[in-house]
Parts: sequence; structure tokens; C-alpha cells
Amino acid sequence: MESDIEARVSRKLMLRIIPFVMLLYFVSFLDRVNVGFAAMTMNKAIGLSPAAFGLGGGLFFIGYFLFEVPSNLILHKVGAPRWIARVMVSWGIVSAASAFVVGPNSFYALRFILGVAEAGFFPGIILYLSLWFPARQRAVAAAWFMAAAPISTAIGSPLSGAIMKLPPILGLANWQWLYIIEAVPAIVLGFAVLKYLTDTPSKAKWLQQNEREWLIATLKAEADARHAHAGHTAGAWGALRDPRVLALALIYFGTSAGLYTLGLWAPLIIRQYGFGTFETGLLAGIPSVIAVIAMVAWARHSDRTEDRTWHVVIPCALACVGFVLAGGADSALMIVLALVIVNIGISAAKAPLWAMPSVFLSGAGAAAGIAMINSIGNLGGFVGPFVIGWLKELTGGYGAGLCAVAASLALSAIVTILLSRRAGHSPVTTEARGGH
Repeated sequence: MESDIEARVSRKLMLRIIPFVMLLYFVSFLDRVNVGFAAMTMNKAIGLSPAAFGLGGGLFFIGYFLFEVPSNLILHKVGAPRWIARVMVSWGIVSAASAFVVGPNSFYALRFILGVAEAGFFPGIILYLSLWFPARQRAVAAAWFMAAAPISTAIGSPLSGAIMKLPPILGLANWQWLYIIEAVPAIVLGFAVLKYLTDTPSKAKWLQQNEREWLIATLKAEADARHAHAGHTAGAWGALRDPRVLALALIYFGTSAGLYTLGLWAPLIIRQYGFGTFETGLLAGIPSVIAVIAMVAWARHSDRTEDRTWHVVIPCALACVGFVLAGGADSALMIVLALVIVNIGISAAKAPLWAMPSVFLSGAGAAAGIAMINSIGNLGGFVGPFVIGWLKELTGGYGAGLCAVAASLALSAIVTILLSRRAGHSPVTTEARGGH
């Protein structure tokens, strides 16, 4: 009987919550990395060098870093629907305003402000999922949510490439229309969030009473099990000082460096082989389609085996190898194959990694800890793209920068192993179970 109600609740959670938050993240990621396609004509139009573009692309994450923890703590206080709606509307407005940058300084400013506007979205959704999904379903739920990033690349890349073929309209160039067109969904969805997202399971009228009671009891039992563990952290300040949080942030740093190197530089890397904008978009999207399949399958395996450590280590090592191969690629076929390997590795690592914090953090500690992991980790999104641009100017090619990003992923794998050995059978590596 209990397995029957668990199956019903799980199905309803997946159908009600996951498609919608995937749509939100799809739009978020599209607005975050469409600058890579805009760069095809924008850089020349406003006078951006490769290093200046890499710096501006990365400044997003400085704003993101500074405001991530405060934003998530506010979300914890006021509830997800209201705060996520605020985040989406504000980032949509800033993203549209990016169409009117006129030089390096305004480009830098808008990228920084975009990071400030979007701060709190991703960790807010991760926190939201932890308030709804029992532990043994958490990696799969996170995987489906985060699959929106490679799906955004797979669909958004050809779409962005097609927009970049537009002629000037109403005095605006193709790169300006790219920003404006792709910003509109964020603003519209921001208002939809207020109507659609349910704050807590106790308010879920779309669950039957016995289903609500089962879900609330299950989540409470898991929370009680975490509280009883000596390694549990509930306070915000304690979470910010927890070495496990800092270790997970360092691990996430490498995966973020890889992810945003792909998002910002892959179109330009592919295009150097003579492809047009639309063809570049298609080729940039192919690896992401494969990555979605690998991501969800790997998360299911992680949930089934209750292992997180090796489900992070192996993909990080795979992505490291992929970047090394991309750095030495000398043909379009080889670069696409290398990007497939990189996409699979980076995407597969994320869900098991994000299943770890909610096992030993709760309450304000979860809000602060998850935000800290994401904010520090996302600095990799600044370092990766910047290093690629800086080393390209020094060396004339992408190889050195790609190998530098590979090194950051190797470090992620090593830190994961060290964290596991130090923790032993702590909640970081073994799921805390409540009654099921």
C-alpha cells in the first residue's frame, strides 16, 4: 500500500513540478549563454577583443557570486513563488537591455547586472526540489531539472543561429534582436510562476489528502534522521563555515568552468572550421542531445546504488579527457566528438553532486549552503571563459585554454575522492533515510 502511494506521489511531483522548472531553467540558460552567438557580430560592432569578451562573459558570475547567498536566504523567508518570479522578471529586463550595449564598459556593466538579477534562481530551485522530493528521488529530479541546460543548448543553439541570420530590422542588428527576442519568455514566465508554483507540500491542493500526508510525513522523517546525525547543519552561519560545503563548491567550480566554456566559446570554436551561423548552431546542439540522455540515466543509477562519490568522479574525469582532446583537435569531426565527451561528463556529474548538500543541510543552513556552493562554484563560469580568451590572445589558438579547463575538472575529481575518504560513511556519501 505504501509503495503504491509513493509511486502516485512521485508521478504527480514529476509531472507537476519538473516540466515547469525545466522550462524556467531552459530560458535562464538561454539568456545566460546566448552572448556566445551574439559575439559573432557584436564583438566587431562594439569593439570587443577575445580577452574583453571573455572578461565580460565571465563578469556575470561576479554579480552572481556576490548576491547568491542573500538572494537564497530571502527566498527561504518569503517563499519560492514570489522570489523566483522577481528573479525572472528582473533578469529578462536586463537581458533585453543588453541589446543596447555600445562598447566594452557597457558590456561589462550589463553582464555584471545580469548576474545580480539572476542570483538565487538555480540554488533556489535546488532548495525548492529538496522541500518536495524524498531523498531517493532527489538525484533524478535534479537531473531532469538540470537537463534543461543541455536541452537549451540543443534547441537554443540552432534558434540563436537562425536569429543571427536576420537582416537589420528597425535599425537594430541581428545580435540586438537575439537579446530582445530571447528575453521576452523570462518576463512572461516570471508572472506565470506566481500562479503555478506551490510554496510547500502542505498547500498542494493537486495532491489528495492521504498523498499530502504521506509526503509530509516522509520528508519529516528524513529531516529527523538528518537532525539526529552528528554531522547535520541547520544554521546559515554554520553551513557557510562547513568544510563539506566549501569542498562541494570547489568540485562545482570545475564543472562550471567546463559548462560555461562550452556555452560561451563552443560556437566560436566550431565556427573557425568555416561553418555558417545556423550550421554552427546545429553542431553546437548535437552534443547536448546526447548529454541529456546520459545525465538522466546516470542520475537514476546514482539513486539506485545510493552512491554519489563515484558518480561525480567518473564524469569529471571523462570531461577532463574531452577537453584535452578538444584542445588537440584538428578537424570539425574531432572537435564535435570531443564536445560530445565533454557534454556527457559535465552533465552527468551535476545531479549526483547536487544530491549531496540536502542530505546534511536543512532549513536556513540548506538555503545558505546550497547558495554558497553555487556562488563559489559558479566563479568557474568566470575563470573558464576568461582563461580561454586570455590564452587565445597569447597563443593564437584554443588549445592551451581548453587544457586549463581540463585541469580544473581533474581537480574536481580529486577533491571528490578526498572528501569521500575524509567523510567515510557520513551523510555526504550515504543517503540519510527516513521511513518509506
